[in-house]
Amino acid sequence: MSIKDDELRAIKDMLLKMASLVETAIKDSVRSLLERDTELANKVIKNDHVINTYDVHIDEACIKFIARRQPVGKDLRFITTGMKITTDLERIADHAVNIAQRAVELSNEPFNNTYDDISRMREVAQRMIKDAIDSFVNEDKRLAKDVIMRDDEVDDLNDIIIDELMAIMTKHPEAIVHATKLAYISRNLERIADHVTNVAEMVIYMIEGRIVRHIADTHETL
Repeated sequence: MSIKDDELRAIKDMLLKMASLVETAIKDSVRSLLERDTELANKVIKNDHVINTYDVHIDEACIKFIARRQPVGKDLRFITTGMKITTDLERIADHAVNIAQRAVELSNEPFNNTYDDISRMREVAQRMIKDAIDSFVNEDKRLAKDVIMRDDEVDDLNDIIIDELMAIMTKHPEAIVHATKLAYISRNLERIADHVTNVAEMVIYMIEGRIVRHIADTHETL
């Protein structure tokens, strides 16, 4: 996106820095689970306040810009998109913290096949957020639509993981607590993908001025 206005450029730069921190939080939260790295998990938890600070600063910058400049058209869509994106990024970071907290609790538990699927789920979700932000930066409507379509892949992986964990709990009741925490991690990754989908939908709004949330309910197409 080519932004000539210094204030808008500053807001965009803050958004990109926040997105980078969130992407790292997702990666490190699952990595801490897979590598039994409680120090890394605690780092994710500790650094959440930095992401929260970006959320507040970006919102404040957007509100001040609206009050002072009374933007219209594309500038207004950029500002409203930025405010929505930061909300979803902050919630994604919260889900990463939830995963990191469970990673600490599971650090001494044995591996099972579910961990491989969780790793795959994280890869898809992490790529989604990278592409969603790239679509925002480059005003790439096609990439934003592709991100939205990939949410189904994460949903399918979540279903597979839940089925696997249900089978484990049926055969090994002593593993119920372990399996429940893994299901919680899978659910958080699924919610991350939902929030990334929100980001991609807002990018389409920014580019086209068209709201595509709940598009399936209106019998329209992207």
